[in-house]
Amino acid sequence: MGKQEWGFEENHEVHAAAAFTIRNILESIMGNIDEKRSGKPMIHLGHGDPSVYPCFRTSISAEDALVESVRSAKFNCYPDGVGIDPARSAIAEHLSKDLPYKIETDDVFLTAGGNHAIEILLTVLARPHANILFPRPNYPIYEAQARFSPLEVRHFDLLPEKGWEVDLDGVKTLADRKTVAIVVINPGNPCGNVYTFDHLKKIAETARELGILVISDEVYAHLVFGDKPFIPMGVFGDIAPVLTLGSLSKRWIVPGWRFGWIAITDPTSILQETGVAGSLKSCLTISADPATVIQGAIPSVIKNTPKSFFLNINKLLKEAADLFFEKIKEVPLVTCPHKSEGSMFSMVMLNIPAFKDVADDTDFCMKLAKEECMILFPGSAVGLKNWVRVSFATEPKVLEEAIERMKTFCLKHAKY
Repeated sequence: MGKQEWGFEENHEVHAAAAFTIRNILESIMGNIDEKRSGKPMIHLGHGDPSVYPCFRTSISAEDALVESVRSAKFNCYPDGVGIDPARSAIAEHLSKDLPYKIETDDVFLTAGGNHAIEILLTVLARPHANILFPRPNYPIYEAQARFSPLEVRHFDLLPEKGWEVDLDGVKTLADRKTVAIVVINPGNPCGNVYTFDHLKKIAETARELGILVISDEVYAHLVFGDKPFIPMGVFGDIAPVLTLGSLSKRWIVPGWRFGWIAITDPTSILQETGVAGSLKSCLTISADPATVIQGAIPSVIKNTPKSFFLNINKLLKEAADLFFEKIKEVPLVTCPHKSEGSMFSMVMLNIPAFKDVADDTDFCMKLAKEECMILFPGSAVGLKNWVRVSFATEPKVLEEAIERMKTFCLKHAKY
């Protein structure tokens, strides 16, 4: 058969969506890495996965829980589409500790990681001519998944001069009667911000005023190390309905376990009455599941991980954030306007006009990889051109070496 006779063809929309993904972007940058030529080991600060470093190893109790789950032979079966009840109940109880009301088992839907949860949420909310509000800068997977959805994407700004707070006036300008939801990421990826109680309440009040629900991305929940405590958006579920997106990946340092959840916080039952809760269940029955052995381990993981493990992780992140914020001041042509208070990231602004031969943030990352064998994530991929996202979740000696390499690169390419 000739090529023209086949009934299928290349899907260019898939390629376009993939271009937004962290993996695709990092693969392009890593194509410039040549450790033998540079004589330097690669330093990867482009994504939030510190699990490669011994100091960030997950809890022994979490490992034991997974081993016990496998050896029990109780979890070799297919799970229910929404997840097995013991795991859902454990997550519900875990989340309820931080809320003024109780989340029930039926309010929790298990997913194969946070990215899968994003896919499910955008699928459930999608309808022709509707729109959704994303932050700028944003976690790139939201943008990638939105390309497969009829939802129109509108971006509101996060304000670096105000600790990356939401521009609420901008939100009100963007929204209309066809807006279905606003996405809030707290603690922030990519900005490292942590929102106050008062600011989150204002976001909820704005959502109520606009008649929209809040998608609260809390993948980095409780990974905070500044002056602000972590406040879950679900606290304000009685003001506006909240769909909380969570994950085991970051707090337990196990991104490869691919376990996440969507939790409904809606004491006024708006999401039940409008059918959103039912749509979540229906969507998950035709979608992927987290591995049943992981689900089987969850009750023990939640119950038995010692508080000391979490305190140590936050201590390591605080030390890294402090080190990065101080040392980055020594690097010419870059500025970090806000010291990270949570997550594993900081956003750094590039003074592109002061470089003699760096065109933009992507060019900066490509050339940095080639010359210094070091990977950062370009800001244009998260919605902020001529910034870079840096993951500081690494060992101190590696972070110090990374900043020295940035300094060497910037001095080499400075105009003066």
